Amino acid sequence: MFVSQMMNTDLIAVQPGTKLAEARVLMQKNNFRHLPVVEQNDRLVGIITDRDMRDAHPSSLLDEEDYQRTLDQVMEHRVEEVMTKNPLTISVYSTLQDALMVIGKKKVGALPVVDEGGYLKGIMSTRDILSAFVNIMGIEEPGTLLCILVDEQPGQLKKIVDIATSENVSMGSVLVAQYWDKEKRAIFPYLLTNNVISIKKKLLEAGFDLFDPMKWYHEQLPKSKD
Repeated sequence: MFVSQMMNTDLIAVQPGTKLAEARVLMQKNNFRHLPVVEQNDRLVGIITDRDMRDAHPSSLLDEEDYQRTLDQVMEHRVEEVMTKNPLTISVYSTLQDALMVIGKKKVGALPVVDEGGYLKGIMSTRDILSAFVNIMGIEEPGTLLCILVDEQPGQLKKIVDIATSENVSMGSVLVAQYWDKEKRAIFPYLLTNNVISIKKKLLEAGFDLFDPMKWYHEQLPKSKD
């Protein structure tokens, strides 16, 4: 899935000369944490975040009167004075996985999406990525998530799919953990049914191990010393 299919295109952007007061109002009114900064031709030149805005605020150690007076002065400054220049971006041709990798590695909350000329086409936030994965996984539909531990060998996923198919049950999605235990892999099929008793029985008969991921997680926690 490409970023262009899931990015937010209902954009509000500001220009470098926009006053901080106006940018703050836009962010508060629309519940935004990021505002792209563009030139008049929509070429991206920066981004201003809620963190940039907070960093521009005066010290909380000031008394109320001095704080408000200083804040009013700060809000008269321009966006270009505090924005992040040349921000990380992603291409309209990038995939959802590309966006997830960049956001995860660089610890940013959103990525402006630009074309080959650097012109703003959209923005991809962590919220947009979450919505995309909800759509991909099909978890908006009623169903059941199974957690299956399998041997690290070819054909295991096919066996699970065949068992679900034999029960006339569709899969909303299937996730596979890259690593789990030694020579084991965890598979998480999301089945579009709440009646999974017969499927679980067939999986156990086929030699698969079913487990509760939360129980497994708690078992890995350090044991408290009495």
